Amino acid sequence: MIAIIDYDAGNIRSVEKSFQFLGENTTVTRDRDEILAADKVVLPGVGAFGDAMRKLKAYHLISTIYDIVDKKTPFLGICLGLQLLFEGSDETPGVQGLGILPGEILRIPDRIGYKIPHIGWNSLNLEHEGRLFRGIEQQAYVYFVHSYYLKAKEEEIVKASTEYVTHIHASVEKDNVFACQFHPEKSGDTGLKILSNFAAL
Repeated sequence: MIAIIDYDAGNIRSVEKSFQFLGENTTVTRDRDEILAADKVVLPGVGAFGDAMRKLKAYHLISTIYDIVDKKTPFLGICLGLQLLFEGSDETPGVQGLGILPGEILRIPDRIGYKIPHIGWNSLNLEHEGRLFRGIEQQAYVYFVHSYYLKAKEEEIVKASTEYVTHIHASVEKDNVFACQFHPEKSGDTGLKILSNFAAL
């Protein structure tokens, strides 16, 4: 069973449908017992960092997420779900993130000729043998929608990066924690392969 955490963020149903397309049994829930009993857990999300942290707190999900990570259950953050795993974000100064991984979420710098938010397909530079990217070729294209990006403190946890105005850490992996800034559920066959790799862990 793959539990998809429901905290009123956008894009939850798209993630659910992608896993169901792959034949995976899923549940969309904020019930602590259901989440802790799951074989895998996903934190999706489209929205604002501060609002998301407030909702995770209001639904008593923060301690549940920490417990899932401590249990070594495979855990996947997607888009905003990646950003929430880190310590804080330029989007909402003063609001603490989950702090599960060390790093900062910065606003993509303005540059003539580039639109923010960054919306569209970018190629990935794969590095450090990420388990999500088994069977995926270098420079495969995936779909991004974001105005803020990750700068991880530990280079070795970065498994994929891309370039858009600046160098963006696009996917990380540390122990049982995985995260993607892009949307695998909107990234065609490449994205489905990434989700399949996660489901197979």
